[in-house]
Amino acid sequence: MSFNSSNIKEPVTAEEENLIFISKEDVALFDKEFFEGRIIVIQSNEEAKKAIAYLSDFNIVGIDTESKPSFKKGKRNKISLLQVSTNDTCFLFRLKNIGFTPEIVAFFENENITKVGLSLKDDFMMLKNIANFTPKGFIDIQTIICNYGIGEKSLQKIYAILFGKKISKTQRLSNWEADVLTDAQKRYAATDAWATLRIYEKLQNM
Repeated sequence: MSFNSSNIKEPVTAEEENLIFISKEDVALFDKEFFEGRIIVIQSNEEAKKAIAYLSDFNIVGIDTESKPSFKKGKRNKISLLQVSTNDTCFLFRLKNIGFTPEIVAFFENENITKVGLSLKDDFMMLKNIANFTPKGFIDIQTIICNYGIGEKSLQKIYAILFGKKISKTQRLSNWEADVLTDAQKRYAATDAWATLRIYEKLQNM
């Protein structure tokens, strides 16, 4: 297995001797990576229906979520945004406006569409506070990444190891419940969902 990063850190424990790690300092040296495809913000139920119909033609997509940050210990806000991305188009579903629609529920329960994400257990727990559903067809990168010789669990570090590029996290703590998302927020959100798909496809080709 080969990686296009020259800044890989060697494992430091016996249990990790066969896994690859990378430091935050080395990730910071890489050029930034951004999603450059179409970004479509979904703010109504009718728009959600059309978006899900479009996405249902794909065999595999990347997903992610964003929540308004909470600065109080022990408090977590509801998920505000659901991102679903193909290789060239990312839909940003503003759940604070439309809720978890029946179409989105059906999409999440469609076992014929592979949906790739990271740390999905937390997302499912939060989303089930909005609507009840049974997730099917999901793959959590964190549960399979060690099988490919990588010991990292964060999206940023996994992406850096595989592609030698840095995913910026500067918008992570921005207000995802703002009336209008900024261009920077939209690009950040789309990049995270698209990156999970790109990582999975890279792993499958190894």
